Amino acid sequence: MNDPYLVPLPTLTPGRVRRHHFLGDKGPAMRARQARSFVRGRLRSERGAATAEYAITTLAAVGFAGLLVVVLRSGEVRGMLTDIVRSALSIPA
Repeated sequence: MNDPYLVPLPTLTPGRVRRHHFLGDKGPAMRARQARSFVRGRLRSERGAATAEYAITTLAAVGFAGLLVVVLRSGEVRGMLTDIVRSALSIPA
């Protein structure tokens, strides 16, 4: 085995049982239930979910900002905004 990426498998002796730290010394049914619970917990893990949500939210915000810039640069919208600002700043007689 000269390949550094290969990991040697542990040798198993017949009649010898390897116990994992999460299984303990309980009956076979309890060990099976605990093993299933352990695997389900690992599969339901949400590590990295918050980072992905932040990334999606940031992309949506950037897309919305780009769309807003395009809309605000159009002549019609610019005219409407100018009229709104003029009417807000004018003093009624």
